[in-house]
Amino acid sequence: MDKFSYLGNGDVAAVEDIYNQFLRDNNSVEDNWKKFFEGFEFARKNFNETDGEIPQNVKKEFNVISLINGYRSRGHLFTKTNPVRERRKYTPTLAIENFALDAKDLEETFQAGNIIGIGAAKLKDIVAHMEQTYCQSIGAEYMYIRTPEVIQWLQEKMEAGKNTPKFSIDDKKVILNKLNQAVVFENFLHTKFVGQKRFSLEGGETVIPALDAVCEKGADLGIKDFVIGMAHRGRLNILANILNKTYKDIFTEFEGRPTEDSLFDGDVKYHMGYSSDLKSNSGKEVHISLTPNPSHLEAVNPVVEGITRAKIDNLHGGDNSKACPILIHGDAALAGQGICYEVIQMSQLDGYKTGGTIHVVINNQVGFTTNYLDGRSSTYCTDVAKVVLAPVFHVNGDDVEAVVYVSQLAMEFRQKFKRDVFIDVLCYRKYGHNEGDEPRFTQPILYKAIARHPNPREIYTQQLITEGSVTGDLAKEMEKNFKQLLQEKLDEAKQQEKAKVTSFLDGQWKGLKMGTEKDFEKSPETGVNKKTFLELAKKISQLPADKKFFNKIESIFKDRAAMIERDSYDWAMGELMAYATLMNEGHDVRFSGQDVKRGTFSHRHAVVKVEDSEDEYTPLNNTGAKGKLDIYNSHLSEYGVLGFEYGYSLASPNDLVIWEAQFGDFFNGAQIMIDQFITCSEYKWRRMNALVMLLPHGYEGQGPEHSSARLERFLQMCAENNIQIVNATSPANQFHALRRQLKRDFRKPLICFTPKKLLRYPTCVSSVNDFTSGGFKELIDDTNADAKNIKRIAFCSGKIYYDLAEARDKAGIADTAIIRLEQLYPFPHNQVKAILEKYKNAKNYFWVQEEPENMGAWIFVSNKMKPYAPLNYIGRSESASPATGFSKMHAQQQETIINKLFEKTLVTK
Repeated sequence: MDKFSYLGNGDVAAVEDIYNQFLRDNNSVEDNWKKFFEGFEFARKNFNETDGEIPQNVKKEFNVISLINGYRSRGHLFTKTNPVRERRKYTPTLAIENFALDAKDLEETFQAGNIIGIGAAKLKDIVAHMEQTYCQSIGAEYMYIRTPEVIQWLQEKMEAGKNTPKFSIDDKKVILNKLNQAVVFENFLHTKFVGQKRFSLEGGETVIPALDAVCEKGADLGIKDFVIGMAHRGRLNILANILNKTYKDIFTEFEGRPTEDSLFDGDVKYHMGYSSDLKSNSGKEVHISLTPNPSHLEAVNPVVEGITRAKIDNLHGGDNSKACPILIHGDAALAGQGICYEVIQMSQLDGYKTGGTIHVVINNQVGFTTNYLDGRSSTYCTDVAKVVLAPVFHVNGDDVEAVVYVSQLAMEFRQKFKRDVFIDVLCYRKYGHNEGDEPRFTQPILYKAIARHPNPREIYTQQLITEGSVTGDLAKEMEKNFKQLLQEKLDEAKQQEKAKVTSFLDGQWKGLKMGTEKDFEKSPETGVNKKTFLELAKKISQLPADKKFFNKIESIFKDRAAMIERDSYDWAMGELMAYATLMNEGHDVRFSGQDVKRGTFSHRHAVVKVEDSEDEYTPLNNTGAKGKLDIYNSHLSEYGVLGFEYGYSLASPNDLVIWEAQFGDFFNGAQIMIDQFITCSEYKWRRMNALVMLLPHGYEGQGPEHSSARLERFLQMCAENNIQIVNATSPANQFHALRRQLKRDFRKPLICFTPKKLLRYPTCVSSVNDFTSGGFKELIDDTNADAKNIKRIAFCSGKIYYDLAEARDKAGIADTAIIRLEQLYPFPHNQVKAILEKYKNAKNYFWVQEEPENMGAWIFVSNKMKPYAPLNYIGRSESASPATGFSKMHAQQQETIINKLFEKTLVTK
């Protein structure tokens, strides 16, 4: 590997050491060094064996090496990359005097020219070569990369051609055409839809040729699928000129027409997604999709990565050279939003890697009204790239050929090294944050410069005319023809009465439909053949005899085998059997989250370690099933990982995709994913998903942070059958809830509030018959209650059922029925009415919960029950905090709840 790559300004001593080693034994150094030192032709002649000092001309060679590496490591600080502002000044500069060289040396010939591929050369030519390579329209950051092979590849790519594009005339016409489309499209919208928000790309139009170059180059290098995520700026232009969404459909959305689907709530035009099957200029077929997103900047990033990973796994056999995510950032958002860091940290993790992401930054040097100097402490908005040693190409957005050149280089890098790469397009925003905003309030000097600045198309057209590549007539004809096309499509759009909604129920989603209220009236049969169930149960309870496991692991698996014999399955076995049976039926299961392999509470042990080894054994993947389990311990992130699994589920309707929170309340670190995607994407964007969230929940005295998974927040978001919320109390019912996800002809997110105490609770068990017959029970009746004797009905959900039932049975109380509401939403109206009819002698109705009165399910359930039976509340008093941190106070509160239900004097309010 090329060790020149690692020499900085202070490494002359290191070079001297290598040189001395070469003198002692010329075969003891690497070939590149050997060739360099042999080129001096003065090594033995001039070396002073008496004092061991290196001659002055040799030292100057080393100084030139330091100069070269100065350009490589710091040249990006001295580029011409900003189209509308003076660059900040940095010291020390790359002046030759800072490298112990002077003007007299400019005409001297140095062997160091071999390092940059130009042979022995005069210092002035070496400087000119490095200036052209690293200090013009392109600035490259890459010297922090720790892999010599990567550095050498980048250096050879950039230095051989001086980072200067050499496009053919035909290539230049293609670039001009894309730039023409980008600029004229924005101008047309600005004149035809005055005052409408569109978040224009004006000032950054070269991003269109850049994306076109990325996709064209990627297609040539074997990519079949591109998945794009971006915010609102430039979205309409990308939809039109990259994904080929028809101009007519875009103009119809500007007209504000209602959609064809009356059940579709919709979203603003600059949030919508789209997908297209396209053919590249070289005839390669590619699929490009733009993921829908909310206004929350960068929130779509993990979703894009999850979708891409699902395509890699399900469509391309795990080959990540066939699918590529493209994330388009704003400069302020990239620097300011923590989700960017979370996602970048996922880029090389086994559970989440996608073969490298192309990051394109529309760097308009302002965030809404905030100057870039107030928006970050780092030098560049892209400095987060250094976390994963990703190279960054800063490029002047007015130099479209440079932008296209680095876009192609970035794609080559991605395909070769399967790592992230950043393209930072320094440009400007012609208007305010939106077209109605006044930017001169906050950036008067900048916007004075922008007002006088020609657009990128004008700049490039003039460049091509000057160099003789095109005529002025050709450029004018391009503009005229494109404007005419746009006008025709606008005229057609004005005649269209309904806006078109793109259906996604094809491809992987074929055969599925949008779920309706009727679909929730009764759960489907999800029981499993008894023989099959028992065979699978035995297989997942066995460890291979030829491997030695930790004795506690062996004990756990012996206990599991014993459950089969005594026909009493605990929570972990019920959960694992749901996965085993689905896998046996050909479904894959993907599961991630913090510590999920073992489980936070050491109950799952889906993957076990071989003793004194890093080898792992996964029982579920050793049953002979057609499906597989992919289970990953995630990094310590909720927002990023939940977003990734949501994205994976969007592209995998026939897989069971699960995210588990370490403790239920940790989900709120991912609240944006829940609010903006999971609960509403079907109604904003017509995008279903079947993501499962497992949220450990229950009051056991662990304090405010580990008691409540905030059931009330999810219930508040329930409407239009958008999600399912269950709080199961038996292993079998959880088993059926998980299987039900893939056994209906529609998909909905499933939020499971899962237990902690019940994981090993003696009475929280199920028999084989519970798993092999029936389906999920939205409501569980009280099997110990005699209907004619029941005076009171206590409705509850979750763990508290066991506390109530034990207290009742211990006291010998026979007039109270305890009904478990296993599914809180969609609310099981029919089942509740049937229970009330059965216990028609009851006069008092209660809702009992562990959570404070302003939390939990009380407000939601009492509202739903009003038409049937007004409920009385029993539970903790209103509280700002979910739970007390004092164990004795917790125990006292819990006892009060139980006793209150069974007080003889208790009457209906």
